[in-house]
Amino acid sequence: MYEVGAKSVIEKILPVVDNFERGLGSIPEEERGGAFAEGMNMIYKQLVGELDKLGVKPIEALGKEFNPEFHNAVMQVESEEYESGVIAQELQKGYTYHDVVVRHSMVAVTE
Repeated sequence: MYEVGAKSVIEKILPVVDNFERGLGSIPEEERGGAFAEGMNMIYKQLVGELDKLGVKPIEALGKEFNPEFHNAVMQVESEEYESGVIAQELQKGYTYHDVVVRHSMVAVTE
């Protein structure tokens, strides 16, 4: 029962993690060393660190072979860098909770 409840809470927290990553990624280069940006980065690291302690781990995707158990392919792309069937782009990060998929990685796979 605890595992089901924890998984439900984690599913609700993951969009917050996504928004932190998008927000931190949109900070202009010249402002990244500022107090506000550093503070937001520290809060993000604390949130990710606490999830890690609970057993929530990101699923590796970029450059890995497509695996439907962990990845959800939403498009195919051409790539000179990767062979066919390899993930060339991660559109949304996936996560596991104690080795059980909470959210599949949304990816683009090479043709």
